[in-house]
Amino acid sequence: MSYNKILTKIAAEIAPLRNQGKQADYIPALAKVDPDHFGICITTTSGKSYGWGDIDTPFSIQSVSKVFSLSMALAIMGEELWKRVDKEPSGSAFNSLIQLELDHGIPRNPFINAGAIVVADILLSHLPHPHSDYLKFVRRMADDPTINYNFEVATSERSVGYINAAIANMLKYYGNLENEIEDVLHFYFLMCSVEMTCRQLSHAFLAYAHAKSQFEFGDIRLTSSQVKRINAIMQTCGFYNDAGEYSYLVGLPGKSGVGGGIGAVYPRRYAVATWSPRLNSKGNSVMGMKALELLTTYTNESIF
Repeated sequence: MSYNKILTKIAAEIAPLRNQGKQADYIPALAKVDPDHFGICITTTSGKSYGWGDIDTPFSIQSVSKVFSLSMALAIMGEELWKRVDKEPSGSAFNSLIQLELDHGIPRNPFINAGAIVVADILLSHLPHPHSDYLKFVRRMADDPTINYNFEVATSERSVGYINAAIANMLKYYGNLENEIEDVLHFYFLMCSVEMTCRQLSHAFLAYAHAKSQFEFGDIRLTSSQVKRINAIMQTCGFYNDAGEYSYLVGLPGKSGVGGGIGAVYPRRYAVATWSPRLNSKGNSVMGMKALELLTTYTNESIF
């Protein structure tokens, strides 16, 4: 497979989309990001890497980080995790309060904000040093010790995080938060602020591409069955209320973030990361979604 030629072809084809959508300007720090970046990087299970564009420019991965936090929580809690957060597609906006109330404080899945806040609470309760332990885990996944939090982004998100605060308060009301609300929110925003490049993110997602292998990074160990289930949740819930459209067009387990990043996997073959800050109305990268659609079209490589 000539991935370099395919990526060059994809970049040319999506060029007319470069002015569609806008970055997540409701978060002050993200509003300052140049919206015209684009990068895509593939890392194969054999260790080869192929990229086009801004693949070495760091960006805030935002909700892509929820895949890593879910991995840690599932390794710690096992099936007990699903008593506090469900694994069903939401069909609603990622920050919906209405759905959370209808579900009596049990978030629909770990990738919407409410679910990720519960996962953050679980990690706070079980990790000896949550902030450093989470970052250490991500660094090991990417095999890069330079990855760090962007504290400006985390502070910026908290300054306007009124809906997330409301979600945390509702979770507390329903007895689904153990720790102090402000501590949980601080950790949640820190995790979202992690900065990675497309190259780093594609490397980190390789663990999910090795679908028949056990998953072990430091003290975090997942069985191959658990890795398969994380991929299933990415496929059905990784793009909020755009998940059906993404599955229809792309057909790879993946997770998006409002920083414009997407991480995805073709099991047993490769992991891919894209980044373009301009988002559609559902909060997903316009160029990133199209790039992945074209990738599976031109390669005939998808899970369907």
